[in-house]
Amino acid sequence: IGQKFIGKDSISLILGDNFFYGQSLTKLLRKNINLNTGAKIFIHPVKKPHLYGVATLDNRKKVIKLIEKPKKTKSNYAVTGLYFFDNKVIELTKKLKPSKRGELEIIDLLNCYKKKNKLKAELIGRGGSWLDTGNVDDFYGASDFIATVENRQGLKIACLEEIALNNNWIKKDQIKNAINFYGKCDYSKYLKSLIN
Repeated sequence: IGQKFIGKDSISLILGDNFFYGQSLTKLLRKNINLNTGAKIFIHPVKKPHLYGVATLDNRKKVIKLIEKPKKTKSNYAVTGLYFFDNKVIELTKKLKPSKRGELEIIDLLNCYKKKNKLKAELIGRGGSWLDTGNVDDFYGASDFIATVENRQGLKIACLEEIALNNNWIKKDQIKNAINFYGKCDYSKYLKSLIN
């Protein structure tokens, strides 16, 4: 679907029901954005690995095994929904076959890279948070987390206008346009605080 849009570029993919937060996250993403060859997965330790795709690493942190929702595993590293791929992802994706569930599985794509010794893992450490919001309970948990952090700090998490302004991708006039678009609400008040 995205072949024309991707062109000859490498890509990053994030699953829509995943939430990432952490002070060093931007630095981590920037470090990996120029991946020219292979694929990179982001892993995070979890208490219940049987609920996720799991990566087993050797003592050099090389991915030696990937398995979807294992009944038993010694690893507690969940494969998060954040990936970086080289441009070969287009051709590899075309070769995937539907699983028993009748779906094309990301784990099968990652295993293609692993077989070619082109898959690396990046650990999201203690300072970072990853939340899978794929069910109602997890969605509410993520909402509570966000509300708690925002209320405590007085800062918005993932305010796109703020990120764009801080990176000089937009000017203050565009923030004013966004304020007019959103109307009278708390979000508009927050945007005003960015330019006052």
